[in-house]
Amino acid sequence: MVRLNKIYTRTGDGGTAGLVDGSRVSKASARMTAIGEVDEANAAVGMAIAALGASELARRLVRIQNDLFDLGADVATPGAGNDGALRIVAEQVERLEREIDAMNADLVPLQSFILPSGSAAVAALHLARGVVRRAERACVALNDAEPLNPQLLAYINRLSDHLFVAARHVAASEGGDVLWQPGATRGN
Repeated sequence: MVRLNKIYTRTGDGGTAGLVDGSRVSKASARMTAIGEVDEANAAVGMAIAALGASELARRLVRIQNDLFDLGADVATPGAGNDGALRIVAEQVERLEREIDAMNADLVPLQSFILPSGSAAVAALHLARGVVRRAERACVALNDAEPLNPQLLAYINRLSDHLFVAARHVAASEGGDVLWQPGATRGN
């Protein structure tokens, strides 16, 4: 278990941050950018949980928040090998896939793009999806320079799908998706 007695350490005052292996990198590095984007994604998932209230989906999203901490630790550990470090594993990706399939089973097939709106819960899920996609881009950019755990990349890719289907699942219980109407506002 992590124990933090002191919140500030002053070790980052010079613009560097410590990684899991003890090395230090610039806070402007691709690795720290990816870690920060994953942290923001986790906060966005937390906002979706708050908007959902007590529900099975909210409980699944809390589990995902824990996964995102694992994922952040994975990004903060240089190297992509199975070296005993905390890494995202295939079972975590597979759980997301099972949850996506279960939520998607009763949804009508898409015939239009969806506007990221609806109730507060649906909009929060769409916002979280967008933030996760940004975190994924940051992880892919880091992976281009320094290989990451392939399961990490699969997980964050699948997570944006999960949040999209979760938004549709909630919207379906509230009257349906808000659909894009191409060109509907021209001349107005």
